[in-house]
Amino acid sequence: MRLRTALLATTLMAAAPVAANATIITGPYVDLGAGYNLVQNQHGHFANNPMAGMTSSSQYRHKDGYTGFGSFGWGFGNGLRVEVEGLYNYSQLNHRSGAPNRTSGSDQSYGGLVNVLYDIDLKQFGIDVPVTPFVGVGAGYLWQHYNPTTSSYLNGNVDRLGGTAGGFAYQGIAGAAFDVPNVPGLQITAQYRMVGQTFNNGSFTMSSYSPAGLSRGNANFDHRFNHQFILGLRYAFDTAPPPPPPAPVVVPPAPTPARTYLVFFDWDRSDLTARAREIVAEAAQASTHIQTTRIEVNGYTDNSAAHPGPRGQKYNLGLSERRAQSVKAELIRDGVPANAIDIHGYGEAHPLVPTGPNTREPQNRRVEIILH
Repeated sequence: MRLRTALLATTLMAAAPVAANATIITGPYVDLGAGYNLVQNQHGHFANNPMAGMTSSSQYRHKDGYTGFGSFGWGFGNGLRVEVEGLYNYSQLNHRSGAPNRTSGSDQSYGGLVNVLYDIDLKQFGIDVPVTPFVGVGAGYLWQHYNPTTSSYLNGNVDRLGGTAGGFAYQGIAGAAFDVPNVPGLQITAQYRMVGQTFNNGSFTMSSYSPAGLSRGNANFDHRFNHQFILGLRYAFDTAPPPPPPAPVVVPPAPTPARTYLVFFDWDRSDLTARAREIVAEAAQASTHIQTTRIEVNGYTDNSAAHPGPRGQKYNLGLSERRAQSVKAELIRDGVPANAIDIHGYGEAHPLVPTGPNTREPQNRRVEIILH
C-alpha cells in the first residue's frame, strides 16, 4: 500500500507542469541599454545672421545616430518601479534646408532623468510566460551640444553652427523584459523610447564666412524629438527564484474493510458440507481480486458437548481447531498459499448467538474466514 501511494505521488509530481514565472522586481536593480537613435528634423531660427537685424529659419536633417543609458532603480514588488537614469544621445547631420548646400556635422545630448515605470504581470490575465511588458514616463534635464556643423554653399559662403544649451526633457517608454533561463533576476529588455527636449533661446551660435567677411549670430531650435530603439540588460539583486509549485495532495485510499465469510458445521462434526465448500471457494476467489495481506480462519463451537464440564470445554476447543484446519485445507486446494492463512480455535468463546448452557445452536458451530 505504501509503495503504491508513493509511486502515485511521484507520477503526479512528474506530470505537473512547471510554471514559467516572469520576474516582478522587488528591491534594487540596475539597467543598461544601447540602440539606434533617430532624430526628427529640427527647425532652427537664426537672428543677426549674416547681418544685424536679419532673421532666417531652416531645418536640419539628421541621419544615423545611437543612444546609451544606465540606470539604478528600486522595484516595489507590485509592478511599480522608480529609477534614476543617465542618458547619452548622438546623431549625425547631413542636410540644411534652403539654398543648395553641403552640410556635415553631428550633435549630442546628455543628462539625467527620473523615470516611473510599471511592469505588467501577465499571470493576472491567465498568461504564464517568462515575459514582462512594461510602460513608463520620465522627466529631467538634457544638454545638447552641436559639434562644429558646417554648411557650404555654391556661392562660396560657409555657415558654422556650434554651442551647448540645456533644457527640460521628458520621455515615454514601452517595452518588454525577457527572463534569462537559470539566472534569477537577469532579464534582456527590448524597448522603444520617445525623448522630447526643449532649449533656452539664443544659446547657440551661427558663424557665417563670406567674401565680405565674418558675421556672428544667435540660433535657437524648436522641440527636439528622439525616437529610440534599444536592447539592454537588467539585473534585480534581490529577486529570489520563484517558489516551486505546491506538491499535489495525495489522498491515501480508504482502507478496505475486512471481508468475512461464515462456514457452518453439523453438530460435533468438522467435515465440510457441499454448501460449506462453495463458501470457502468464494472466499478463495475473492482473495485474488482484492488486495489481501492476510487470511484469518477462526473456528468456534456451541456450548453443548459430548462430555460435560471442563472436559467438554477442552473437547470443544479441539473441535474448533479441527474445523479451522478443514477450512484451511480447502482454501489451499482452491489455490490460496498456505503461508497466507492463520488459523485459531476459540471453542465455545465468542458465540454468534448468545444461549443458555449446554445448548445446541447451529450458528455458533462455525468457522469465520476473514480477508484482511
